[in-house]
Amino acid sequence: MASLQGIAYRLKSKGEMYERSHTTVTPEKGVENDYRGHPHNRQVTVLSIDDWRRACEELGADLHWTTRRANLLVEGISFSPTSVGDIVQIGDLRLQITRETDPCQRMEDAKPGLMKALTPDWRGGACCRVISGGDIAVGDSVELVPHR
Repeated sequence: MASLQGIAYRLKSKGEMYERSHTTVTPEKGVENDYRGHPHNRQVTVLSIDDWRRACEELGADLHWTTRRANLLVEGISFSPTSVGDIVQIGDLRLQITRETDPCQRMEDAKPGLMKALTPDWRGGACCRVISGGDIAVGDSVELVPHR
């Protein structure tokens, strides 16, 4: 069974990541307090812990997941090009996957080689827009609902 393992937000671009054990996510503001939460196709980012671990193992590094700067960390789900349009459901929260979260230079600045390690197989996670909001907490079950 897939589950929510982490929640994080940042107050400004390039700002420090803050973790929470629970939060509210809305179509109007995304993850509560996150600067990027306004409605668009990169409103909430979701990272698979399984893919994050693969990237870290490839580097021989033990990096905290917030190094990736994603909003949500899930276990038991991975993303791929066929995930576009799928729904990540956590309780009442429904997020539609819009595209891959491309690794950027910030990853390379955090750890040399990280950008390359996150590039294959959508290891960098998925960008989503909020379809319907809800309250979520670490430990909640997560379901990937195909769009087909």
